[in-house]
Amino acid sequence: MINKTDYIFGLRAIIEAIEAGRDIDKVLLRKDLAGGDLSRELLHKIKEYDIPSQRVPLEKLNRITMKNHQGAIALLSAVPYHSLEQLVPTLYEEGALPFLVLLDGVTDVRNFGAICRTAECAGADAVVIPERGSATPNADAMKTSAGALMHLPVCRVRTLKEAISYLQESGVTVIGASEKASESYTEVEATGPVAIVMGAEDTGLSPEVLRACDRLAAIPILGSIGSLNVSVAAGVMLYEVVRQRLAVGMKPE
Repeated sequence: MINKTDYIFGLRAIIEAIEAGRDIDKVLLRKDLAGGDLSRELLHKIKEYDIPSQRVPLEKLNRITMKNHQGAIALLSAVPYHSLEQLVPTLYEEGALPFLVLLDGVTDVRNFGAICRTAECAGADAVVIPERGSATPNADAMKTSAGALMHLPVCRVRTLKEAISYLQESGVTVIGASEKASESYTEVEATGPVAIVMGAEDTGLSPEVLRACDRLAAIPILGSIGSLNVSVAAGVMLYEVVRQRLAVGMKPE
C-alpha cells in the first residue's frame, strides 16, 4: 500500500517536482503514454535527470490513485539521495577512511532497512544502491531501519559496476561477500578504506560485480541450510570491519 504522501501524480506536477530537485525513486508511466507536449517534456526531464522510469498498465496507476494522474505517477524517496562522487572526497578531506556498503540486487525492503540499521550502528559512512533493481528508502524501509535512514546517507548510482570502478580509483578496497570465495571473511584485511558488497537475497552477487570486486570473502555455513539471510550476512561482514579496525587501535567515528 502506497501512502498518498509517497507519490506525486500528473504530468506538470511531476515535471515541477523534478525541476525543484525532489528525490524521486521512480516514475511510473502508462504503457501507451506519448504524443502530447507535456508528455514529451516529462520524458525529456526523466532522461535529463537520469530518473528511473517504468511503463506500466493503466490499472496499476489506478490502484495507486483514481485521481487524474494523466498516465504518470512519481514515487518519492523518504530521504534525500547523496552523490557518491561528493561523499568520498569529503570523507578523505575530513581525515576519515571511507567505510561503505554496496547492495547488489537487494530488493526486499525489510532486508534493505535492516542492513541500513546495522550499517549505521557499525559506523558505515553510506549505503550505495543502483537506480534499477534495488529496494529504495521508502516509508517501510525507514520503519525497518528504526530511523537509521535519517542518519545514514544513501547514494544512488547508475550502476554498481561504475560505482565500484570509481571507488577503486579513489583508493577504496571493494570486498564482495560470496560463497564462491576461497577466503574466509576474517582473512580479508579491511582496516583501510573499504566497501562491502552484499548480493541479492536469492542469487548473491551478479557476475559483473563478482568480477569487479578486489577481494571476495565467504562466511562459513556449518549447518544444512545453504545461506544466511542477506541482512544477517551484512551484519557479520560489517562487524568484521569494526573488529579489525578496533584491533589496530582505530576509534569508532
